[in-house]
Amino acid sequence: MKYPKEYLDEIKLRVKVSQIAGKYVQLKKRGKEFIGLSPFKNEKTPSFTINDEKGFYHCFSTGEHGNVFDFLMKTRSLGFGEAVKVLASEAGMQPYKFSKFDKEKEEKYSKYKKIIKEYSDYFQNQLFDKKNSFALDYLKKRKLSEEAIKKFQLGYVPINNFFNELSKKYSIDDIKSTGLYYFIEKNKKYIDRFKNRIIFPIFNLSGDVVAFGGRIINGENLAKYINSPETEFFKKGKQLFNLNLAKDERSNTKEVIIVEGYMDVISLYSRGIKNVISNCGTAITESQINLIWKFFSNPIICLDGDKSGQQAALRIAERLIPFINEENRIYFSILHQGKDPDDIIKELGKEGFLKFLERKNIIQSFIWDSYVNKINVNNPYEVTRFEKQMRKLCFLIKDDTLKKYILEDFLTKINNLTPNVNKRVNYNYSKQKNFKVLNETKKIHLQKKDLTRENLVEFSILFIMIFYGKAIKNSLESISQITFSNSENEKLKTLLINQINSNRAEKEIENEAIKINPNLVENIVENSNLKLIVNKKNYEQIKELFEDFMNDLIEGQNKKKIESLERKLINNMEENAYSELLKLKNQINRD
Repeated sequence: MKYPKEYLDEIKLRVKVSQIAGKYVQLKKRGKEFIGLSPFKNEKTPSFTINDEKGFYHCFSTGEHGNVFDFLMKTRSLGFGEAVKVLASEAGMQPYKFSKFDKEKEEKYSKYKKIIKEYSDYFQNQLFDKKNSFALDYLKKRKLSEEAIKKFQLGYVPINNFFNELSKKYSIDDIKSTGLYYFIEKNKKYIDRFKNRIIFPIFNLSGDVVAFGGRIINGENLAKYINSPETEFFKKGKQLFNLNLAKDERSNTKEVIIVEGYMDVISLYSRGIKNVISNCGTAITESQINLIWKFFSNPIICLDGDKSGQQAALRIAERLIPFINEENRIYFSILHQGKDPDDIIKELGKEGFLKFLERKNIIQSFIWDSYVNKINVNNPYEVTRFEKQMRKLCFLIKDDTLKKYILEDFLTKINNLTPNVNKRVNYNYSKQKNFKVLNETKKIHLQKKDLTRENLVEFSILFIMIFYGKAIKNSLESISQITFSNSENEKLKTLLINQINSNRAEKEIENEAIKINPNLVENIVENSNLKLIVNKKNYEQIKELFEDFMNDLIEGQNKKKIESLERKLINNMEENAYSELLKLKNQINRD
């Protein structure tokens, strides 16, 4: 049985030839093409070229030519079916199964597309019917040209009986499966979902209409915009308006502009900005951002400038920050209050709009800016909550290296945010016996501030134990049950517990800590994330902070244990490991 053309086309659209060939051939960018040494013969001068836009490779030294399937088959000695499976996995698609169910589903999908296409064509003609001139006038008042209207195949749905026309060719069940009509039990009639609305066809990557957005023209107390309901073949969280056209710009730019509405897309596209898409009225999902990254590595989210638009942008940022990495980023562009992209491009034109986008903010900076103006930097509790919030967002990032540097950036900004509060403890090391830190040691230390989150939390706990031991004397049992990340920290922790339990004065505890490890104490003082201890000894506040750091440390250690257990389970499903994993996950959820 043959693979459906749509399935193969989807793979070719999602997977670039250079993406696959680049795993076996060292490629260099040259204009719109890539060039490298031939994988089909030994050569010193590159003759192997790839054109992703056209979807093929060509080897001038051997004459080999083909698409991404051909490349795998010829270089890896795979059969066509094997190549399809490999590339489907690379594209993030489910393997195609040639079962009776798949055959029936393919036939059903074929009917689905035919019904949708007939519906789209019929109502596109209705838009240009003189009886519906008011609908066309509305679009022209929005400054859409007839060329743009036809390019996007917009239509208008008056009240009519097109359902009856469709029912002459297709079964009721097939028509219902499209979501175009809903049944009114009282009148025993099928009602057009998009009646009195201008419709915006939504195309899949292969260029087939799979759903619609609708804008009301005549009708009070109705939603301004609606979308097709989710169906077996249309999932809002996996579809993007205009990606079918915008993807052709991937060879010209790494950026794609994500706007909120269909009209914004068409307005920008018709004025020459073709790398623009919309998320079909839903919050951007992980599936959507991964699909976007297949074509554009630097999407710019550009939502309306009103309060709801900016709140939506922040929710999107928090939802998507876990998935960023060194190759794939996300930017945000803040529009003027009450403005949308359509307004901006009408005012500024193409060049002005592009100039405006240059002020875009990368995702972590956008999140920071969105929150920092809402806090009172003189309120230690607000600053504490803010820092915790920033940390939690950082810990969601899946790329561990990137996570480290973004967290470091946030912590530096927090330090700068409250310079008076974050003032280093006024501690004169030179007056203390046995506390002589060489300048060279200091330099080495400054060069190696590659501290983990766990180190920073432990330093904050040790800081409190050294300088404010009395405040946390009743909590020593809990900390004695925790093992610190390295032997130096653990040794100092044990010493401090004994000193505090012996009712030693805080100054004596401080001196003993310096005596056992002066370099470590200096490291703790300089790098502790405890920024709220000022001249007054507010013991209640210190105890609260100590408990927060303890909870933070325990949660972090539990997460590390979970990751370790999950790795074990991948290789060997042990019952004990599985039980411990469930126990730890339940504990984190309770906390």
